[in-house]
Parts: sequence; C-alpha cells; structure tokens
Amino acid sequence: MNLDTALQAFIVESRDLLEGMEQALLQIERDPDDPETINAIFRAAHTIKGSAGIFGLDDIVAFTHVAESVLDQARGGTLRFDGELANLFLGVCDHIRALVERVAGGTTGADGSAADGDVLVTRMQAVLGGGCASASAAVPKTATAGEVPADPDAAAPAATTDPSRPDHWHLSLRFGPDTIRSGFDPLSFIRYLTTLGVITRIVTLADAVPPLSALDPDACHLGFELALRSDADKATIEGAFDFVRDDSQIRILPPRSKVSEYMALIHAQTEDLRLGEILVRCGTLTRVELDAAIDEQTAAQCAGQAAQPLGQVLVARQQVHKEVLDAALAQQTQIRATRVSEAASLRVDAAKLDHLIDLVGELIIAGAGAHLIARQHKIKDLVQATSGVTRLMEQVRDTALGLRMVPIGGTFQRFERVVRDVSRELGKEIALEISGAQTELDKGVVEKLADPLTHLVRNAIDHGIESAPVREQAGKPARGTVRLHARHEAGQVVVEVADDGGGLSRERILAKAIDRGLTTDGAALSDEEVFDFIFQPGFSTAEQVSNLSGRGVGMDVVKRGIAALRGTVALRSRVGAGTTVSIRLPLTLAIIDGFLMVVGKSAYVVPLGAVSECVELARQDTDGRDWLDLRGEVLPLVRLRELYGVEGEAGRRQNVVVVQRAGQRVGLVVDQLMGELQTVIKPLGRVFQQVRGIAGFTILGNGSVALLLDIPSLVLQAVQESDQRCSHPGGPPAGSPHASMPGRRPTPAHY
Repeated sequence: MNLDTALQAFIVESRDLLEGMEQALLQIERDPDDPETINAIFRAAHTIKGSAGIFGLDDIVAFTHVAESVLDQARGGTLRFDGELANLFLGVCDHIRALVERVAGGTTGADGSAADGDVLVTRMQAVLGGGCASASAAVPKTATAGEVPADPDAAAPAATTDPSRPDHWHLSLRFGPDTIRSGFDPLSFIRYLTTLGVITRIVTLADAVPPLSALDPDACHLGFELALRSDADKATIEGAFDFVRDDSQIRILPPRSKVSEYMALIHAQTEDLRLGEILVRCGTLTRVELDAAIDEQTAAQCAGQAAQPLGQVLVARQQVHKEVLDAALAQQTQIRATRVSEAASLRVDAAKLDHLIDLVGELIIAGAGAHLIARQHKIKDLVQATSGVTRLMEQVRDTALGLRMVPIGGTFQRFERVVRDVSRELGKEIALEISGAQTELDKGVVEKLADPLTHLVRNAIDHGIESAPVREQAGKPARGTVRLHARHEAGQVVVEVADDGGGLSRERILAKAIDRGLTTDGAALSDEEVFDFIFQPGFSTAEQVSNLSGRGVGMDVVKRGIAALRGTVALRSRVGAGTTVSIRLPLTLAIIDGFLMVVGKSAYVVPLGAVSECVELARQDTDGRDWLDLRGEVLPLVRLRELYGVEGEAGRRQNVVVVQRAGQRVGLVVDQLMGELQTVIKPLGRVFQQVRGIAGFTILGNGSVALLLDIPSLVLQAVQESDQRCSHPGGPPAGSPHASMPGRRPTPAHY
C-alpha cells in the first residue's frame, strides 16, 4: 500500500468528517436532544481517531480519545449536549482540524497549538469528572424499593421477560484496527468469556471489512455481537478488555437493561440488516421470539388475513418496546440511505479531473482545426464527418465540465460557524438564511469564492446589522438576518450576500470619497457610482478599527478576488432596509462559448454572453469621434487597433461589437467578425498578467493565438475615459489607455 497516497486520503477524509462534525455541532445547539446528530458527531471523531492510529499520529489519537469519551457519555444519555458542551466541542473540532493541517503541511513536533489542546483536554476531563454528578438532571433515576419510577419505561427492561428466557449480558465488540498489530488475538477474548459463563449466541460482524483492493492484512476488522449468561459482575467482564479498550468499541449491557441503552446500541449498528436481525443483534429480542413472530405473520397470510408488519406483531406480543422498535426502523432507513449515497458517488483525484478537462480542451481545438481544413478544401463528406465529431465533443465537454460542478451549499454552510462566532463576539443576535444551495458551480470557482464571501459576511455582521436596541427602536426584530442566495441567470451564477441592517449612508461615502480626492464636490453621481467607491483600496467609513473590520482592505480584496474569477460585483443599498452585494460568475473557468473577431492580423475573443449586437461602422459614422450614435444612444468606442498597437491601416468599413457589463454598453471597433466558437481558456504568463483588458488566451484551430478580452475592465475603462473627456476636451485624459500605453502594445504575436 502506498502510504503517501493513503495519508492524503486520510487528510481529505478527515477534512470532510470535520466539516460534517462542525455542521452537526451547530445543529445540536438548535436541537440538543437529537440522538442521531450526537451519533454523527461520535462517528466522525471515532473514524478520525481510528484512521490516525494507522499512521501513528499519536497526538490526534490521544486528543480525539478524550473527546470520544465525552461523546460516548452524551450518546448514552449520561451527559446532556447543551450549548456550553457544543461550544466546547466546536473548539475541539478546530483543534483536530489544526492537527490534521499540520500533518498535511508535513509539520512534525510540538508547536503553539499543543497548549490549546491541553486546555481543551482539561475542560473535557472536567466534564467527564462531573458527568455522573450532572447526569441526574438528564437521566431518570431507577426506582428503589417502595418507590414508583417517574418514567416506567426508563427503569423497565427493553422487553417483557418470558419465564423460559434466561437473563443474559449483551456484549457488542468492535475491535480496533491495531488490535492484531499490538499482539492480541480477538478470538482469545471470546475464549476467555467462556470461563466466565456460557455464550448463548454469537454473531460475527463483517461490515467493517473493506474491499479487497483496500484490505490491510495486518489490520483487524473483526466484530462480534454476543449474549453471555454469567454470574460475573460488570467490572469483571469489562476487565477482560482492559488492554484493547482504547482502540476498540466495547459496549456491555447487563441483564434487564434500560430502553435507552438498547436504543444507543441500535444507533451503533452500521450494517444493512432486516428489522428482526437488528433487534436480535442488539439483544432486545431472542431468535426464538423472532421466529415465533414470523410464524404468526405466516399463519395470518395462510388464513387469508392481512398480515401485520413484524414490528407491530412484536409490540403486540410485548416482546419489544415501541421506542426500541422506532429506533431500529430509523437506523435501518438511515443506513440504507447512506449506502445508496455511497454507491452513487465516487471520489476522484482533482488533478486527474483537471487533466481530463485539459485533454477535452485540446480535443476541441484539434476538432476545430480539422473542421476548418475540411471547409477550406470543400470536402462535403469530411465537413459532415467533422460536424458529427464536433457534436460528440460538445457532449464530452459538457460531461467533463459537469464532473467539476459542485453545489455551492457546502461553501454556504461553512458560514453558519462564522455568523455564530462573530455575532457572539459582537453581542448581536443574528440568523443566517441560505437559499439556492443546490446551485452548481465549477469547483475551482467555489474554492476561490470562500475568501470574498467571508469578507462580505463579516462586513454585513459588523457594519450592516445594528445592535438589538437600535433595531427595536427602528421597529425591527431584535434578531438580524444575513442571507446567502445563489441562482443561475443567463449562463452565469449570481451569488448574493444580503442583510436587513441599516443600509449604506450615501452622504458619508461621498464625503469620504471627496476627502480622498476620488471625486469632486458637486459632481452628479448616481447611487451605484457612489457605492462603488467602497471597493477602492483603503476606503473605509468606519470610525473605529476593530479586529473584524474597519481597515479599508476587505471590499478591495473582494473586488480583486471576483475579478480574478472573471466575475463582477455590484452593490445596492437602501437606508433602513439593508444592503445586497451581487456577485456574477462564469459557470466554469476552463471552456467558454466565445465570439471571435480580427483586427489586422491579430485575433481577439470575447465571451458570447457579453455580446449584445454587432453593427457595421463606416468612417463617416463617427467623424473621428470616440463614440457612436447608436439609435439615439451614445455608445463609447474602444478601438482595439489603437489600444493594442496593431500594425496596418484600418479598412474603409469596420465593425462594432457591442458588449455590456452591469447595464453599461461599449462598442469594440474591429476589422472582421468571425463568429461564434467554443474555446479553451489558458491563463497568461506572469509577465503579462498586468496587461490591461486581457484575461487570457486561446489557441485557434489553425494554430494561431487569440487573446481573451477582459470585458468588465474594458467597459469600466471606456466609461471613465468618456466621462473624463467631457471635462478634458483637449485630448486623451491622463490615465486613459491611449495616454498610459504609448508605443508598441501587446498583440497576440507577443504571447
């Protein structure tokens, strides 16, 4: 087995488990009595501990073992999982994550986080030490002689005892993976139990055995469910497993156990079994009782009567409590749903997926080249054949890109913790609402979206939502709301971060912009233009700098991060009603539908979704002006020949490609329109990443290079230049592309 590969698998799995554990802890704060959520937290911790033990990660094993002990008491009902305990375990989750990330980074030895771990261990040990004392509030007391129990079911056995049924201990044994490596034979423990009494039933558990390809011959995967008739006390039976208890799951139920204990044992089952088999394995039902109930069902069917479900028969015969039956049915349903989910999904290395998409991209380029050759030589059969291949390649492309599409809900859910922690730090009561979680987006985009969203959510909490007294005075609920919403729109994904706070103050933002020289007093600016100032580097209206925000770097980071994803960000706000930040992103960063155009011998591509229309342009239409009267609309023009210094004279007739961004339209002046194409976007080298108006490049079917234009930056640049030209009619304003990029400018030949 390749240990490096296995260790990477452990890191990936642990990250997923910790994310699920965090979500479960946030859920348990809302519903502290949900046993399945507690079981999910326990399973995550136990899996991480067991996997870490395989790689000798003793610090993770030791820390998680203490956490597992606390969780085991919570599972058994000894501890109540209240908000304080959930808060403690959120810290535990963070510490385990830090330990896993140290492994991922190849760090060994102690670091500063060890002290944090010691503090958490001390707090968990205090919970364990006080667990029995505080359990009285959570667990009903067993009635003593002469007393009537407050909850009869809690003190009663799980099933009415038949005189012919011997009392027995029920043992659930799941040996840890290191049992054999540590020199212990699991069967020796079974043999020892026979010296304490008689094993009346034993079932071997095989659900932990992995597929043959992943089987480690030195690991132990054995488990047993057994019934033991013995006069020994619990301490004696437990003592048999002292040397393997830390690495194993050992559960021992004494005769006449409580309903809650049988229910906890049922929740620990992981095999997909029939209902009767689950009840037999957990010890609440004997095989004889199960067979008798099945015989009753069969007799009813033979008599032409409708047979009752097995569970109803067992409850009617007073052999199983309804609570235990419901727990078994719920566990059976969950296990089957989990198995279906596991069977329907497959974990694939992201690098392999990226390589596949790269190959698909090259295939598209090669196919375009073949189709071009067929058209040039006017070979009808070959044109038809390449057209068919093109259609198939489109399907392969869509399938390959679909493999990289993931729901954005996973990213949204991480902010439940952010909202919880930040609102507590600020003393505010804030709820997070999520919608559109199933909206799919390229995995690469989703990963890079997390940081901008974090800035926006923290800003909404810190600056947007008012304190409870201020909200109540304004007639609002004391609890504020932050909303995360995603949807598909016109081939893009729109992600919105909204709050119901006080909104932005146009006057304060404008005053700050004037103070910084970003605009002049008396300038006629729309709300959108004023609000856009907050995306300027270092811009902040906060009167105080906190450890959360106020330094004027957050919104600038947001805009640059979204621009790097070929997206745009816009903001709208209303005083007293709140603020909404809208982010528009492409579905994928790999392959786009584009529109090809030519200037001289240079080719350029724009995203097809940004193209509004194309019009023919004669020289007399502009009379040398940098704008065009398009059906009464003043359309600023960007002449790509001048902007990028393309050699050669323009023809008598040119074309204008009208592109739009956030409601603003600009015309790109080009020589020829080549039409639509599917193209693979490749990133620019580091030398060219700062070239204005260029987002990447692609290889055309004939092998030549075409530059992908950055439409948002070109539109913004053209609009700003047009505005400045109105106030500087003498020539190109300072900062315009014509003034700031003199001499020979980059063309596709330079890439």
